[in-house]
Amino acid sequence: MMRMTVGALFAGAFLSVASVGAHAQSSGSATIDAIIKRGELNCGTAGNSPMFSLPDSQGVMRGIDADSCRAVAAAILGDPRKVKFIPTTAQNRFTALQSGEVDLLYRSTTWTLGREGNLGGQFASVNFYDGTGFLVQATLGVKAAKELDGASVCVAPGTSTELAVADYFRTHKMKFTPIIIADANEIQNAYLAGRCDVYSTDASGLAGFRFQQGDKAKDHILLPDIISKEPLGAMVRKGDGKFFDVVRWAYYAQLIAEEYGVTQANIDEVAKTATIPELRRLLGLEGDMGKALGVDNKWAYNAIKAVGNFGEMWERNVTPYGVPRGINNLWNNGGLHYAPPMR
Repeated sequence: MMRMTVGALFAGAFLSVASVGAHAQSSGSATIDAIIKRGELNCGTAGNSPMFSLPDSQGVMRGIDADSCRAVAAAILGDPRKVKFIPTTAQNRFTALQSGEVDLLYRSTTWTLGREGNLGGQFASVNFYDGTGFLVQATLGVKAAKELDGASVCVAPGTSTELAVADYFRTHKMKFTPIIIADANEIQNAYLAGRCDVYSTDASGLAGFRFQQGDKAKDHILLPDIISKEPLGAMVRKGDGKFFDVVRWAYYAQLIAEEYGVTQANIDEVAKTATIPELRRLLGLEGDMGKALGVDNKWAYNAIKAVGNFGEMWERNVTPYGVPRGINNLWNNGGLHYAPPMR
């Protein structure tokens, strides 16, 4: 389990003067230019979700989504602190993106055809492969999802979970009563108060909520059934390919860094001796990879220096909640995370 202070997390982060100077001219991206002009990235998050985005006791936003926002800010502006976390709900998140209130969404948002086809956005990355699950009171005596016929299920409206639950019960010819509650805290309180038999959302969210119950965690059973595919990641507006590329490759850069063992702590030493061509391109030592994206050539270096490689980000934000990495491992360790070649 990794514990880091605010100072430790961002001790190596720096504002690259060269990066700022490189953007005196247009980057070729209206979004990137707007971010540079305002001096910060507007990132839409949940702001109340353990593991993903939740303020700590000092008010610092923590989580894998929050750190993914910081990586993008560092790639564009050279400084992970230059990000404004804008809380969004399941209902208003897409409007916030469409209207330009936020530059991107990192809000445990599932990549679906309907969302990409109808909402004017596209998904640039998947930082968490998840699935819809069920949490039940231990006293209910239920061991599997197929035993939930006739149950009442607390679920948030306008989410992929709402449709996944309906599809599951329909497919298995089972009946259920949906208890629709928009606010995350209210839905959790309703479940704890017994207003519903089951709480359903992404399994990661259920695990985080169960963990927060402390000594009472054993009173809640996370059923083994995962009833849907929920690839969660970054959504950006369509029509700005350069910004899409930066968001996508900031994620890929963290994967490549993990593959090579490049960490937040050792990146400067690695840069002094790197001879592997792909690693040199990753660190901005050759290849003009940043120029191709419309940012400084040290974009990936800045992102990794800011928040570490993907494994470090997972260890810091997810592991403390007891969630195994599983399919969220790198491809060469049995997982689904795979970066195309950086060349």
